[in-house]
Amino acid sequence: MEKNNGYREPQKNDNFFNKNPLLVFAIFSIITVIIFKSFFEDGSIGESGISPSAQTQSISYYELKKLAEAGKIEYVAIGEANIKATAKGEPKTTFVAKRVIPDETLVPMLEKQNVKYGAYTEKNWLTDLVFGWVLPVFIFFAIWMFLTSRMQKNIGGGILGIGSMKKLMNSEKPKVKFADVAGNDEAKEEVEELIEFLRNPDRYIKLGAKIPKGVLLVGPPGTGKTLLAKAVAGEAEVPFFSVSGSSFIEMFVGVGASRVRDLFEQAKKEAPSIIFIDELDAIGKSRAIGHIGGNDEREQTLNQMLAEMDGFGAESPVIVLAATNRPEILDPALLRPGRFDRQVLVDKPDFKGRVEILKVHAKNVKLSDDTNLEEIAKLTAGLAGADLANIINEAALLAGRENQESVSQQNLKEAVERAIAGLEKKSRRISPKEKRIVAYHESGHAVISQITKGSKKVNKVSIIPRGLAALGYTLNTPEENKYLVQKHELIAEVDVLLGGRAAEEIFIGEISTGAANDLERATDIIKSMIMYYGMSEVAGLMVLEKQRNTFLGGGMGQTKEYSEKMSEELDSYIKAKLTERYEAVKEKLKLYRDAMETMTAELLEVEVLEKERVEEIIRSFEDANKIVRESDEDELHSPETSKGKDA
Repeated sequence: MEKNNGYREPQKNDNFFNKNPLLVFAIFSIITVIIFKSFFEDGSIGESGISPSAQTQSISYYELKKLAEAGKIEYVAIGEANIKATAKGEPKTTFVAKRVIPDETLVPMLEKQNVKYGAYTEKNWLTDLVFGWVLPVFIFFAIWMFLTSRMQKNIGGGILGIGSMKKLMNSEKPKVKFADVAGNDEAKEEVEELIEFLRNPDRYIKLGAKIPKGVLLVGPPGTGKTLLAKAVAGEAEVPFFSVSGSSFIEMFVGVGASRVRDLFEQAKKEAPSIIFIDELDAIGKSRAIGHIGGNDEREQTLNQMLAEMDGFGAESPVIVLAATNRPEILDPALLRPGRFDRQVLVDKPDFKGRVEILKVHAKNVKLSDDTNLEEIAKLTAGLAGADLANIINEAALLAGRENQESVSQQNLKEAVERAIAGLEKKSRRISPKEKRIVAYHESGHAVISQITKGSKKVNKVSIIPRGLAALGYTLNTPEENKYLVQKHELIAEVDVLLGGRAAEEIFIGEISTGAANDLERATDIIKSMIMYYGMSEVAGLMVLEKQRNTFLGGGMGQTKEYSEKMSEELDSYIKAKLTERYEAVKEKLKLYRDAMETMTAELLEVEVLEKERVEEIIRSFEDANKIVRESDEDELHSPETSKGKDA
């Protein structure tokens, strides 16, 4: 039994013109021939051309010459095959004679009799008719039929379908299922009831249940918002109308609103169905931001979308899914109940989620027996699903480049480093002097990271250049995502960043430009502690700037909301805090001098140290010097200088 969702098929416009286009063309052609004949019927020829009212009479060439010699001809027109002559007197008569043989005596005779003469081009009536009239009319008629057809197919789309969404919209029935979406179990649970509603809308409508009209998927880039939306359509087996928010914006006024109408109209025809709008913030930005007064095309498009979402009731089996990574700038009218009733967070995956995502993307990749995806998941904390997919693909490419039969664990680790630190630049040659500076610099980062409570522990230390500018790197990867960061952990991160510069000053005796990025990041952390988190004495609990870009990691706000005096105090505090931490880091490095020298020497020799070797070097030094790191304090103590005194 065919389902009836309450929608009627649009009536086709079967008028006479659409049913009989060839007959219409034939009628046009006949009318054209009649017009052509009426305009081009031969008449008398004078200096002004053919006279439509003249009578035409065929005579022989000999008779025409006799009339000219007798002075009865006013004008003679000489053609390639015929000669036409206009007789004197009224009514005007045109004589037409065939030119049988070339006659060189005709022109001298006409001049002697003072008869005016000239030449004319004889026309092929059929050729002129076809190419001069029928063909242009046919082209015009074809264009007219094309425009008529397009306008009928794109009702409300305007001429040439400028307001239509057909070319800008991807309409399909996705084959993606929930099994292909990993790492977002909570998000999948939130949208499961939508699937049941789309499969059996009548069951919910009879009960009076109101399913959400719109569901907004929010989260950082690359977390799988679009994939989740496709999976909903794939599980429900309904049409999926996917379009980008920027596709609605056009230079022509009213086109965006027309495209919104067209999109919803097509979705209703295919109901039950899903409309998916990616990057909703492109058209859904709050009307209180930016534009003031006037005619704003984006605002008209937004207003039309609001009206369309109000236009179908809860019983309409059409659900609007939208995705954005900037929910804080969306217009409140979009987020009110009755429109986007529900917001689903699609966040970066935790450890378990990363393992599942890696397994999904590695399903069709030939992995060797030594691969351990859980270890890779530990190295990739903070990465999104798209990053993990790229790591699996990059590892497969590396294995193929080396002509391996399967992807090894080393390929996966190298792919992780490429994703985090960039490509290796083994061809970049640096001098022994610079190499020594880089070795001490990275050893400083590694030692401080390993011995400081609350810091991310070392996974790998390398002095092989990577990326665009890095001459070396220390890979610090947390084993788990952190959603809250304590004050001592922020201070520990600052210490680790300052470790490279401090090592250069202590062991090289001179600082270099290599710590530029470290100092910038350390300064930003101290600023955030003051501005946002209330972790300073100078500002206390007062928040000086509002955070922006929840999922895009935006920097400091642009609006200054504090006095000049406070600004001076902040500058002094930041400088003093950085200096304080820098001196503390130098003391730690002096205490671990021998460990630093050992690590630097090995780096200069082998260029890369794994975390096991870094831990072994530091542990051996601590055992030899009986240094104990207290687990509940962020300070280092030795037996010789203990008794609570800071090292």
